[in-house]
Amino acid sequence: MRIVLVGPPGAGKGTQAAYLAKNLSIPHISTGDLFRANISQGTPLGKKAKEYIDAGDLVPDEVTIGMARDRMAQPDAESGFLLDGFPRNVAQAVALDEALREDGTTLDAVLDLEVPEDEVVKRIAGRRICRKDSAHVFHVTYNPPRAEGVCDVCGGELYQRADDSEETVRKRLEVYHTQTEPIVDYYRAQGLVVTISALGKVTDVTERAMSALGRDAAA
Repeated sequence: MRIVLVGPPGAGKGTQAAYLAKNLSIPHISTGDLFRANISQGTPLGKKAKEYIDAGDLVPDEVTIGMARDRMAQPDAESGFLLDGFPRNVAQAVALDEALREDGTTLDAVLDLEVPEDEVVKRIAGRRICRKDSAHVFHVTYNPPRAEGVCDVCGGELYQRADDSEETVRKRLEVYHTQTEPIVDYYRAQGLVVTISALGKVTDVTERAMSALGRDAAA
């Protein structure tokens, strides 16, 4: 299957992408991984992207699209792929359609993870990270530490990242509604959109997604 995964920040796209890719036996292709791989390998597109990033500028759509197209052409993606973080706007969605059409394929589905805005804010703004080891992550509501402000694992101080403040989260949501959400309408016009609730346990959301895609989740 060839799938695009969309949803607001805090919807759990990364987590669901990993589970779905495993269940469907297709590669999970994320924008972040594409950039890191191309830059670390020093590919022509990676060098271009690094120039823009180092200058503090946004990487042009054509560079991102080129990276995605190269990745989708690799052998492990022949039977399908799951795109996470791309396309990010309608222009990229149109370019993706054109690239797939040239390759004689099309998308099978666009999975839209739906989460109420207040829940997104609660999920992200409630995160607390350990200063000693950023891999230790807690949540004031869903996974609180035994002692407030103290990491259960190493005793380090827990803090809220600037990117996780409520003000920043709401700004990120505005960007999502303005730039990315319109691709849902774009794909809905093609009859590709499947919307599911991303509330509840991770495994429940995965089962919901697999059912919506017409597949059974692995045990």
